[in-house]
Amino acid sequence: MPMIDVFAHVLPPKFLAKMVAINPKILDQFPYMKNPLLTDMAKHLVSLPAGHQQVISAVNLNPEDFVDSEQAADLCRSANEEIAAMVQNNRAIFPAGVAMLPMNNIPAALRLIDEQIVGSHELVGVQLFTQALGKPITDAAYEPIFAKLAAIGAPIWLHPVFDTAKTDNNITFSWEYELTQAMNGIVAAKYFRKYPTLKVIVHHAGAMVPFFSERIKYIQSAENYADFKAFYVDTAILGNPKALELAMDFFGNDHVLFGTDSPFGIPPVGPTAIIEQAVNAMRITASQKRQIFSDNWQQLTA
Repeated sequence: MPMIDVFAHVLPPKFLAKMVAINPKILDQFPYMKNPLLTDMAKHLVSLPAGHQQVISAVNLNPEDFVDSEQAADLCRSANEEIAAMVQNNRAIFPAGVAMLPMNNIPAALRLIDEQIVGSHELVGVQLFTQALGKPITDAAYEPIFAKLAAIGAPIWLHPVFDTAKTDNNITFSWEYELTQAMNGIVAAKYFRKYPTLKVIVHHAGAMVPFFSERIKYIQSAENYADFKAFYVDTAILGNPKALELAMDFFGNDHVLFGTDSPFGIPPVGPTAIIEQAVNAMRITASQKRQIFSDNWQQLTA
């Protein structure tokens, strides 16, 4: 049985070179992106435990933060082509990739979905972030992307970024808060009711939602509580089988997928082995573990 990691990261080297040409000091702003496993595919592949596959998505080096709308669209298009080529060249390890979108050019983003995802055997969805250009991902300007992806049945990978309006951001807690707020925004906007085929995979096991699920139940409406359960979540919390059990209790057996955030979290090669151990230590059945490791992914993309 292959173990399919649905949330693993790369930094396509040709895309990176283009971004460095635009801003030579760009990696100094994001020193964690200097990890060679992001760009060197030979090292990346060797770092993986046997029997593991990865659905690859780009790190959060988002063109719209640096260039105008047309250039952002061109950069996303070429980056997506590069990710698709990574999948084609390493199909046994990378069963699929996730596309980037230019969030300062929504018409172009919708065209990229039609041109690069619809009918593709390499790019199966898109990665969105909790904010784009200082606005929450549920801003009305971005809703057409949710509608389009629901219409074609392609998942959204929801990844956190810092809210730059805050002065106390930290990597331990802030991203989990931003994920939780974005989930709350998606529920409040009634996207799961407006777009019943919408699929959203949330990083970091659904952040704060499993722990505070009873607050959701008693403070918000029954409809909202049900909508929170519509999210899919990964296992990327660096271990902690009891917390993973809590996530599975809330989101359900069929909505938890193996994901690691590799190669980040635990140097030098990432947390894949630790998270695999945590899933195996969960007090669940062998069948449920198979669901997490592979079956839920297969069902989600069937």
